Amino acid sequence: MNSAQPGPAASDAIRVMVVDDSAVVRGLITRMLEGDKSVQVVASVGNGQMAVNALDRHDIEVVVLDIEMPVMDGLTALPQMLAKDPRLQVIMASTLTLRNADISLKALEAGAADYIPKPTSTRDITGASNFKAELVNKVKALGNVRRQKAGARPASPAARAPGARPAPARAPVPVQPAGATRATGPVTLRSPSTEPMGVLAIGSSTGGPQALFTVLGGLKGTSLGVPILITQHMPATFTAILAEHITRLTGWPAAEGVDGQPVLADHAYVAPGDFHMVVEAQGQQKVIRLTKTPPENFCRPSVDPMLRSVAQVWGRRAFVVILTGMGSDGMKGAEVVVRAGGTVVAQDEATSVVWGMPGAVATAGLCSAVLPLPQIAPHIRKTATRRG
Repeated sequence: MNSAQPGPAASDAIRVMVVDDSAVVRGLITRMLEGDKSVQVVASVGNGQMAVNALDRHDIEVVVLDIEMPVMDGLTALPQMLAKDPRLQVIMASTLTLRNADISLKALEAGAADYIPKPTSTRDITGASNFKAELVNKVKALGNVRRQKAGARPASPAARAPGARPAPARAPVPVQPAGATRATGPVTLRSPSTEPMGVLAIGSSTGGPQALFTVLGGLKGTSLGVPILITQHMPATFTAILAEHITRLTGWPAAEGVDGQPVLADHAYVAPGDFHMVVEAQGQQKVIRLTKTPPENFCRPSVDPMLRSVAQVWGRRAFVVILTGMGSDGMKGAEVVVRAGGTVVAQDEATSVVWGMPGAVATAGLCSAVLPLPQIAPHIRKTATRRG
């Protein structure tokens, strides 16, 4: 079966298309999604070409897109779908192989909103409650992002006919706290530290790889003179590929952090999937420590442990950037950084895929600046060249 008909879901349900060459997997994912009444699968197709064509027949807000498919693969289909609907929210779904991790990151650079690691077998998918929860949360959160940024969803294909009335706007749907999409409230800025930067620590989640590539690409050719610590919510395998992309992009040595490894200036260290990455001082030397303490904010790696360690080791010389991401990971750690006299900068709402993490620190009054994504690298360079 290559398409799904609208079911009994409420009219304001998030409208989803599932794209996978396995009919069994499509069925499992569809049942997972429609177990939540605020999600409705309106199309289910077996390859990228069918997915591109389905956009002409269905009003779709979020796509769950497999990578490896016959006729047209996911990476080929992605830009064609976004050309038809630039506001489409696409989640890449792939098994955890090095090749698929690399393709997923390329898809994020090409405009996909997020990714989800898919269990390796249908039996694993059936029993993977974590996969189901993550999938549903991401679909709902990104559906809400589309609605919040658009103000009103675009008209359905049928409603685009001449003389047709536009489709009504849909209300946001509830999302679990782990996937909260957007902070609200006023933004009050505080003065930055006057001390020279001693470390650059970056936290990110949904939309983070794209944002990281923009920020770090803007620093290419720059010697910051400090180590760069990065916690991006990603599984193992993906974080190793992310570090490789950062090296190619910046020319800096970048790799997953290794327990006991000294941190060096102009080297980037990425928290490995399933480990918290922190730094501790050993005399004059500062070293990476990897821990498997419980997840924080439903995440491991989590940004908060990294920031707490950064505050302890560098104090007023800590410089933190919080980029796009769901939830509020990084806020409690940023509070510790600010209490230690350090500086926090957040990505603004307009340029964030999801203004959850940056919005949380911004509306908590922890930031010295809330900036559009293209302005963050120049701000970092300016701060790094101020040597006190």
